[in-house]
Amino acid sequence: MIVMYGIKNCDTVKKARRFLESRGVAFRFHDYRADGLDPAFLHTAIAELGWEALLNTRGTTWRKLDAAVRDSITDSESAAKLMLEMPAIIKRPLLCAPGQPMLLGFDETRYQTYS
Repeated sequence: MIVMYGIKNCDTVKKARRFLESRGVAFRFHDYRADGLDPAFLHTAIAELGWEALLNTRGTTWRKLDAAVRDSITDSESAAKLMLEMPAIIKRPLLCAPGQPMLLGFDETRYQTYS
């Protein structure tokens, strides 16, 4: 089963959900805020995609952080700790399907492989 990870009120997540739904693709939505974030899953995502890709440094959550906190994020361990504490700081959506690479962000062309 395809699982989309994100936050339900995120505009990009809404676009991605509409795209999959319009093509009749069955998926389950996992909201980081409502459903939590499993540390083992996060470490798997970091191993596959890299912590730099997962950490959304362009969003308001990142910009609101104290500069000292932002400067302390220097490796996968510190990034994972922050992402577990503040899952809204993870770039989204994250699409996962068995046997396929994880897709981060929304791109219609890349999502075609899931339709």
